Amino acid sequence: MFGVRICPDLDTCMYTLGGGIDPERGWGHKNETWNAKEELAAYGVQPDWFGLGDRDLATHLVRTQMLRAGYPLSDITEALCRRWSPGARLLPASDDRCETHVVITDPGPGESAGEKRAVHFQEWWVRYRAQVPTDSFAFIGADKATAAPGVTDAIENADIVLIAPSNPVVSVGAILNIGGIRAALRSTKAPVIGYSPIIAGKPLRGMADACLSVIGVPSTSEAVGNYYGARSSTGILDGWLVHEGDHAEIDGVKVKAVPLLMTEPAVTAEMVRAGMELGGVTL
Repeated sequence: MFGVRICPDLDTCMYTLGGGIDPERGWGHKNETWNAKEELAAYGVQPDWFGLGDRDLATHLVRTQMLRAGYPLSDITEALCRRWSPGARLLPASDDRCETHVVITDPGPGESAGEKRAVHFQEWWVRYRAQVPTDSFAFIGADKATAAPGVTDAIENADIVLIAPSNPVVSVGAILNIGGIRAALRSTKAPVIGYSPIIAGKPLRGMADACLSVIGVPSTSEAVGNYYGARSSTGILDGWLVHEGDHAEIDGVKVKAVPLLMTEPAVTAEMVRAGMELGGVTL
């Protein structure tokens, strides 16, 4: 976008752990300014429906410059993290380029109105707000991509693997489509515990329900847990945490209800402890 490489989920993790996330938006920098966005709009640069903050843009400029110099994304991420000191090692799922596209029915106006076409996920998400007839998702490049250095080793040597309550289709699902990652989750000796992104039929944040609808999965904790499936069968889960008051039955998966609203760091820490307890892991 605008000639720079953007890694939204990776950057959100980096900013959050480094103390620089905008707490209200849940993405990008706090104390952000938008001068570059305003200047691009004044020049009539497209797309006009997508904007990057000035501070956030600096991250993408550094990443893009390093990519063009031949550095792999994993090394670039390590370099960016030196500025943020997130307190954890952040690994991109792959050094290979992968993008999520969405097949929609063009809402028009124009000659292509009513025709099916593929758009970038950000256009579907930001421009159309997922409010257009949608057929499917396509993870471009994932069929040839392989896990970045250290990713499968981290999974295989972990004490426990926690799958965050992220969008199960375009966040977690996109990662699972990269070569080697699903296999590592299935073969690791560590327990794999997932957190439901659905509370009382609604997503914790974002529009996960819209994505689930496209692939025919109901927006319930039980349905998402079954979508991931049990490791004892062909899936990836040993345990599944749902929000208190919710219910789920998943063959071969231990289920427990705990508070899942991440209102502050202390609550999030309790969620992690609950996951470790369900997995039988102690500090």
